[in-house]
Amino acid sequence: MNKTPKDAIKLRHDVAEADLTRTYGRSDCGPVAAPRNIYLVGPRGSGKTTVGRLAAERLGLRFVDADEALVQSLGQSIADYVAAHGWEAFREREHETLARIAASHGQVVATGGGVVLRADNRELMAKSGAVYYLMADPGLLFTRLSHDPGTEQRPALTDLPLREEIGRTLAEREPLYMAVAGFVLQAGGTPEEIAADLVEKLDLFHMRP
Repeated sequence: MNKTPKDAIKLRHDVAEADLTRTYGRSDCGPVAAPRNIYLVGPRGSGKTTVGRLAAERLGLRFVDADEALVQSLGQSIADYVAAHGWEAFREREHETLARIAASHGQVVATGGGVVLRADNRELMAKSGAVYYLMADPGLLFTRLSHDPGTEQRPALTDLPLREEIGRTLAEREPLYMAVAGFVLQAGGTPEEIAADLVEKLDLFHMRP
């Protein structure tokens, strides 16, 4: 069972204010060597794919959607694979896909919402890139997922109605997102604003890949 890392930031107000869309960094971040890759983590509906594509374009890097790469590897949808093989098998295949992606350089990677559940995934991302957490309130996630036709292609995470599932899942995973992330982005801004903030933070810490 994954436990919350001891260094996880647990309070939302420790890193962000609700009315801002700026990028916030962890207090222990300083100038470091340029990362091999940039990873975006966060729940379903937080905008990882859209922001990732924009950021990759601005930075002149390759964009990789880890879920799309995983689906290609599986040869079927994530929902169908989970229904046939279960979550444990799926998480193992997800880890294998992430490891393959991490072996390459110069990428902006949008990860699956549950990739942080495994400690080896968190370690892999932290060691091979700069990790950004796209923070979003449950209400925003519900609105986006309710209008996303792709939601039906994703397996349900619980037996709860969507709004309750979002709240419970976010409460369980947010400490893990916080633990692995070097920076936090407010997902309520426009994709262009968020991508610009991501690039600005990389430049501030001299971290362009």
